[in-house]
Parts: sequence; C-alpha cells; structure tokens
Amino acid sequence: MPSVFSSSAIVFSLATLLRVGLLFYGLYQDNNSAMKYTDIDYMVFTDASRFMSQGQSPYLRDTYRYTPLLAWLLIPTAWQPSWLCFLFGKVLFALADLAAGWLLLLVLRTEYPTLSEKTRLKYASIWLLNPMVATISTRGSSEGLLGVLVMALLWAVLTRRTVLVGFLLGFGVHFKIYPFIYAPSVIWFLSPVNKVNKNSSLASKAESVPLLDRVLGFVTRERITVTLVSLLTFSGFNLWMYSLYSYPFLQHTYLHHLTRIDHRHNFSPYNTLLYLSSSSSAAAGESQGLRFESLAFIPQLALSTVAIPLILAKQSLPGAMLAQTFAFVTFNKVCTSQYFLWYLVFLPLYLPSSSFMKSPVLGFGALLMWVTSQALWLHQAFQLEFLGTSTFVPGLWLASLIFYLVNCWILGVIITDVGKRGADKKPLETKDD
Repeated sequence: MPSVFSSSAIVFSLATLLRVGLLFYGLYQDNNSAMKYTDIDYMVFTDASRFMSQGQSPYLRDTYRYTPLLAWLLIPTAWQPSWLCFLFGKVLFALADLAAGWLLLLVLRTEYPTLSEKTRLKYASIWLLNPMVATISTRGSSEGLLGVLVMALLWAVLTRRTVLVGFLLGFGVHFKIYPFIYAPSVIWFLSPVNKVNKNSSLASKAESVPLLDRVLGFVTRERITVTLVSLLTFSGFNLWMYSLYSYPFLQHTYLHHLTRIDHRHNFSPYNTLLYLSSSSSAAAGESQGLRFESLAFIPQLALSTVAIPLILAKQSLPGAMLAQTFAFVTFNKVCTSQYFLWYLVFLPLYLPSSSFMKSPVLGFGALLMWVTSQALWLHQAFQLEFLGTSTFVPGLWLASLIFYLVNCWILGVIITDVGKRGADKKPLETKDD
C-alpha cells in the first residue's frame, strides 16, 4: 500500500477532500446550530460585494476595512442562486490554500535539494493537511490569498525574478498592509555578495572595503528594480482605488489601522486596554486620539522591519520572513487566530533544520505550550462572550500574557536557529518508510 506522502497527487487530493468536507460541514452547521460556522468577516466581505454589484461603494458596509479589490473578487457571491453562489468566496480561499501549498513545495525543493520528495511533502503537509488552516479558509477568512502572495514573493526572490518580486511586494502591501515588513529582508537579501558567509576569507575582504564603496555597492540593479516596481505597483493600485472611492478608501483601508481598538477575539495582552478604550471612546462619542496601546507598534516594527532583517535575511530568507511575521503578530496590539496563518505558511521551510525537529522533546513541548496557552485564553473568552461572565481581570488578561510569553520564547528559538544555520543549511534528514 503506497504511503500518503509517496506522491504529491495523493497529498493534494487529501488536502482538497479536507476542504470540501469542511465546506459541506459548514453548510450543515450554519443551518442547524446557533453557533455559525461562517466567519463574521465573510459576511462583511459578501455584503460589501453586494453593494459593489449594485454600483455602490463597498464601504457602505460598516467594518469593511479592506481594498475594494477583495470585494470585487467576491462579486459572484451576490449572484443567483444565492445559496450556491454564497460559497464562491470560500471555495476561492480554499483553492488559494492549495496554491500556497504548491508554491511552498517549490520553495522546499529550492531550499532543501538534498531532502527526498517524500520528506518535502511531509513538511508541506503541515500547511496542506492542517485542519486549522483548512477551517479558517472554509469559514470565509481571506488569509489564504495572502498565503499565495507571500509564498509567490518568496519563490520569486529565491529564483531572482526581480520584476515579479517588485510587483508582488507592491500588490501584497496594497492588498493587506503587513507584507511591507518583508521589504527590508528582500532588499538586504538581494546582494551580489549574498554568499559571503560561506567563506570567511571573503567575509574579511568584504569588511575591509571602504565605507563609501560599500554604500555605493549596496545600490544594485536588482535592488533598484524591486524598489521602483514595488512603489509603482503600490501607488498605481492606490491611485486607481482612490479615483473610484476617494477618501473612504484611504480611511478604511489604511488610516483606520492606526487607531483601531478591536478587542473581540484578540489574544493580545492589549486586549483589556483596547476594551476600555473602546468603552471610553463610545461614551465620549468620538475617538480620543493616540493611547498607550497605540505605542505597541514601536517594539513591533523595531523587531520585524529592522533588527530581524539585518541579522537574519542573508542567513536564510525564509527563516527571516518567518521570524519577522512571528514577531509582527506576537507584538501586534490586535492578534486573532487568522493571523496565525501568516506565519504558519513559513513553518515547513523552517522546521527541517530547526531545534524543534532535532529535539522532539523541545518540539512537542513548544507545541503543547502554544496550544495549551491558546486553549486557556479561549476558555476565558468563551465565558466572557457566551456566558456573560466578566473575565477581563485577572483571567483573560493573565491568559493573554501567558500566550504572549510562550510566543516570545518560541520566537527566541526561531531567531537562534536561523542565526546558527546561516547560509549553510543542514536539514534534519528524515528516513523514508
């Protein structure tokens, strides 16, 4: 009997069946349970699409905080028959999951050529056969689309397709702001002396080059191309959307995120502060400007856009992007379960040479701590949102703090691993059955 991982066709077929099964289960739960399977965000997306299908602005739908392109993609959900067309977006997001998995496999082949195809499929299955990933997409979260864009960006960088890199970076930031954190790593990685770490004598020679020559040497054709194409792409899409929807586009797609005070389903330790801020703002009838929790972006951006790219990007671009994303999500003032997909897509690229694989006790312990601390938070949140019990302090806040500390520890292990590995990757070989 062939192994599940003996063929990519088997793995992708199982990944497809998993998502099809969840789509049908979602229909059943939505029709028979008070607790709906469909994510509230999907209702926001489809309502916005319905407005667009009528020639109106998607921002007529309260809480639509995305580029109009997303609502445009989902316009078929407004067609008839409604019960069938309503699934279009979920199917699209599920297909995006599979496309991201295919790109992930391509990157694994590039990064780990010594691993067998069977082993690479096992690692790719961490994304493709992950129930959490499949559930989030089939509930109607659009994070699968970001998975495709980010994996395509990584693949394009590793294969030196600079024009495509610039387009994907610019479009990705337009579609969802957070991919901007990858720009420093991409630019730093695209260096003519990117392999200098493999030879200590070359490294010493590079360090002896005069400062002015090193600055001038930083400006390469690849870096200029990526920078210009990404800026033109980002600006082009923004000008196009602004010409159609003017200020509401800027406010809801970008400016809103500077002062957002979302506290529901938020794992961040800032949860309680955001709740208090939302209450006081509602009482005052208006936003009260910059608050303490708004300063969360300082350590968040210092780590994800400066420190980690400078230290890790030339060691391992996939590892650096994982660490960046993990830091960005961990330190963000709003941290929901959908955000976990942002870094889970990088996990198969990191694990082959990670401490978590070399030490099963460490790996299992980290997974157990991450799941348990998350479950602890969900227990407190369930009592608050469904039972009406006030668990803000100390229960929910302490659970948020524990989850935050666990994530900080995992981030430390990731950064240490990527830093040690450097350009000379030595993945953990897995014997085929």
